[in-house]
Amino acid sequence: MKTDMFSSLKVIHGAARSTALSVAASMVIAAAFATPVITFAATPATTAKTSKHAKAAKKPAAAPADKVSSKKAANGAAANVAAAAGDDAPRTSVKRKRVTYSSNGRHHSVMRRVAYEPRPPTVGQAFGLHDTPDALMLRSSVAYVIDQNTGESLFDKNSRAVVPIASITKLMTAMVVLDSKEPMTDQIEVTDEDRDYEKNTGSRLSVGSVLSREDMLHIALMASENRAAAAMSRYFPGGRPAFLAAMNAKAKQLGMTDTHFENPTGLTSQNVSSARDLVKMVNAAYQYPMIRKFSTDHSYEVYTGKRSLAYNSTNALVRNPTWDIGLQKTGFINEAGECLVMQATIHGRPMIIVLLDSSGKYSRFADATRLRTWLDNGGDQPRITSADASGAGT
Repeated sequence: MKTDMFSSLKVIHGAARSTALSVAASMVIAAAFATPVITFAATPATTAKTSKHAKAAKKPAAAPADKVSSKKAANGAAANVAAAAGDDAPRTSVKRKRVTYSSNGRHHSVMRRVAYEPRPPTVGQAFGLHDTPDALMLRSSVAYVIDQNTGESLFDKNSRAVVPIASITKLMTAMVVLDSKEPMTDQIEVTDEDRDYEKNTGSRLSVGSVLSREDMLHIALMASENRAAAAMSRYFPGGRPAFLAAMNAKAKQLGMTDTHFENPTGLTSQNVSSARDLVKMVNAAYQYPMIRKFSTDHSYEVYTGKRSLAYNSTNALVRNPTWDIGLQKTGFINEAGECLVMQATIHGRPMIIVLLDSSGKYSRFADATRLRTWLDNGGDQPRITSADASGAGT
C-alpha cells in the first residue's frame, strides 16, 4: 500500500517538475521572441556569423500579427507607399538605403526610405500661373484651344505666358529635318555628343546605335527619343549650331515671337514658347504628312545594328478609339511640367489643343478629355480668358 502511494507521488512529482521546466523554457523563448525586429533592421550583414544564441535572438516578434516573413513585410510597405502616391502623383526623387539583417541564419534585404526630395516647382508654379481659375478646373496652368480652320479661340487660360515647352520642341526639330531635304535613308550613328549631359537622362539608344534618318525621326516624334533628335541635328549640313539656327529661323518665319530654342530635344528650360505660338507650330507641322503619321503611330520597332528595340507612343490617347487625333506631341522636364499639344477633330471640327505645365503625370490627358467633353456639350460653360490676356506674357 505504501509502495503504491510512493510510486504515485513520484509520478506526480516528476510531472510537476517537467511542467515547471516547460514553463521556464517557454518564458525564455518568449523573451527572446519579444525583441523588436527593428533592432535587427540596422544590423550589418557581417554580424550574421554569431553564436546560436544570438541567431535565436534575431527572430521576429511573437505577436500573431507579426508572424509574417520579412519579404511579405517589405512588399506590404511598398504597396502602402504606392497606394499613398497614386497613379497621378508628381514625379519625385526618393533616395533609398538597402539594409540587411539576419533571421534564423538566413539573410534578408529590404529597402528603407531615408530621404524624400520633392520635385522643384515648375516655372508656371513659380509665377503663380496655377492660381488662375478656370471653369473646367484643369490641372494645366496653360490651356488654349482654337478652331483650326477659322482660328477662333474657344478656350484660353494663360495663353500668352512664356514657359518651357520640353519635348514639344521635337515638332520644330522634325520640320527642320524635313525641310533640309536630306535623304531619309541615310544612316545616322549615335555618339557621345548625343548624350544628355544637362538632365542626365538615359536612352534606349546606346552609343554606337545606327538607324536611318527616317527611323530616327519616327521614334523622336512617337516615343520622344532624345538621342534620336540629338543625332539628327548633328547630321544636319553645318552641324548642330546650324540646326539650332534653322530652328529659330523657322520660328521667326512662322511668326512665333515668344519662342526660342537652345537645343533640338527640349531637355533644357531655355526652350520656351507660349500657347499662342505653339498653335502656329502645330498648324505648320500638320502640313507635313510624315509628321502626322509618325507622331500618331501607336508603336514601332527599329534595329540598331546591335538589337531590335520596340517603342510605344508616349500619348495614351492615340490608342483610344474615341479620339480622332491628326498630330500630337508630349513633353516633360521639371521646369515645364507635363505638356501636350494635339490636332484633333471633334464633331467634324478640326481643333488645336495646347496644354502646358500640368501638375500630374496623367493629368494632361485628363485635361484634354475635359476639354473635349466641354466641346461635345457645345462649349456652353463660361469660357475663361487668361489673366494676362492684354499683357506681353510672363
